[in-house]
Amino acid sequence: MAAEQDPEGRAAARPLLTDLYQATMALGYWRAGRARDAAEFELFFRRCPFGGAFALAAGLRDCVRFLRAFRLRDADVQFLASVLPPDTDPAFFEHLRSLDCSEVTVRALPEGSLAFPGGLGEGGVPRLEVPGPSLVATNAARLRLIAGPEKRLLEMGLRRAQGPDGGLTASTYSYLGGFDSSSNVLAGQLRGVPVAGTLAHSFVTSFSGSEVPPDPMLAPAAGEGPGVDLAAKAQVWLEHVCAHLGLGVQEPHPGERAAFVAYALAFPRAFQGLLDSYSVWRSGLPNFLAVALALGELGYRAVGVRLDSGDLLQQAQEIRKVFRAAAAQFQVPWLESVPIAVSNNIDEEALARLAQEGSEVNVIGIGTSVVTCPQQPSLGCVYKLVAVGGQPRMKLTEDPEKQTLPGSKAAFRLLGSDGSLLMDVLQLAEEPAPQAGQELRVWPPGAQEPCTVRPAQVEPLLRLCLQQGQLCEPLPSLAESRALVQLSLSQLSPEHRRLQSPAQYQVVLSERLQALVNSLHARASP
Repeated sequence: MAAEQDPEGRAAARPLLTDLYQATMALGYWRAGRARDAAEFELFFRRCPFGGAFALAAGLRDCVRFLRAFRLRDADVQFLASVLPPDTDPAFFEHLRSLDCSEVTVRALPEGSLAFPGGLGEGGVPRLEVPGPSLVATNAARLRLIAGPEKRLLEMGLRRAQGPDGGLTASTYSYLGGFDSSSNVLAGQLRGVPVAGTLAHSFVTSFSGSEVPPDPMLAPAAGEGPGVDLAAKAQVWLEHVCAHLGLGVQEPHPGERAAFVAYALAFPRAFQGLLDSYSVWRSGLPNFLAVALALGELGYRAVGVRLDSGDLLQQAQEIRKVFRAAAAQFQVPWLESVPIAVSNNIDEEALARLAQEGSEVNVIGIGTSVVTCPQQPSLGCVYKLVAVGGQPRMKLTEDPEKQTLPGSKAAFRLLGSDGSLLMDVLQLAEEPAPQAGQELRVWPPGAQEPCTVRPAQVEPLLRLCLQQGQLCEPLPSLAESRALVQLSLSQLSPEHRRLQSPAQYQVVLSERLQALVNSLHARASP
């Protein structure tokens, strides 16, 4: 995945997208003769987002892509020279020009894994590449849990995202978290996210009804027989539809109907009507039915309708009744099951209503609530030094919450005999791994005494994905990571999976790690 073979990586790898103190510290380390010292950092978060009990690890692929493409260009070095002291030794800038990530090692949770307070990865994990993706993926997973497995979820928040990079990140990781598709074309091109979309209100309102298509003829779906003037055929059907609905034939907006005909001519096998540009009941619905039935006579089937305003649940139920009645009246059974899509500032509360039993909504488009994570716009990840030259380092502060866990570590997930998750264990890297069926003494957070657990299964959590700058194994595809999300969530107990007031999942320390923490505390005490 070298940068020269990966256009996305080359575009994403911008070394100066960092805080200035990284450059000032680099000069300080170099001046002290420590630029080549081996150091280990950990990336973690202290609280699960959105008041929940879980998060999803995401962004690893972006992280690896960034590291493997990392190189300071001449323009980068020249800019750093302009913001560092003017008497900085020129040799330092030659040192910067030689920097790459060929000595970086990264161990991390596989993308799509469940993550809990305590750790996402170790090594040279770029801080910018993980928190945002993890937050969006977790948010999307929550929305998927609310929607259930049957509703189709479309991410359509590109226009609401924080800039182009934010839009691409949101589209990618909402798909990983459980959405079915995105409106973002670039996410489809670069990341393989399924893309979906039809038409906006501007398309509908741009037509007045006086337009004449250059070629109004549409051939039958089977490809046999003469073409038919679709606009004329839709006009004939409009009379039948209006008589069925008790409407005057002049009530449906002619411009809307012309827009539907134009779209149907372009997409006869994927015609969808946007119903609320004018009046849903007096215009959008009869115009849709007229064009859909005209297409149906030629062997095509409309693929859906969309609502973007009003009481979406109630309207969907009433539209379904109209579809069923029209299907019986005109003897077209497929019409009664035409999918109904909805959108319009849908948040968790609105989604729960749309997903309830008896809802006739099939597809739900969500924008702002998934891409901006309004409940919690930041995951609050922390990136801290834990070892230098193999020796543990610990941040000691009066605020216990901001203290760090020292030393190079390993992490394991303990499971019960039924495969349910019991707890995660953090331990020193040199300790032997916990064994299934063997008793293990661990320290829960803030406990005065250890407790004992006997796991039926033990899973190592951190995978070696980059060693000395080299990829250790192929990274999973986005679709594979998406499947891991669903598998991971299925292993979580209902108490931990629920979104309101969940039980908190435990991340505990081994006895040796706890002893090291106590020892460093004691040394620092006056």
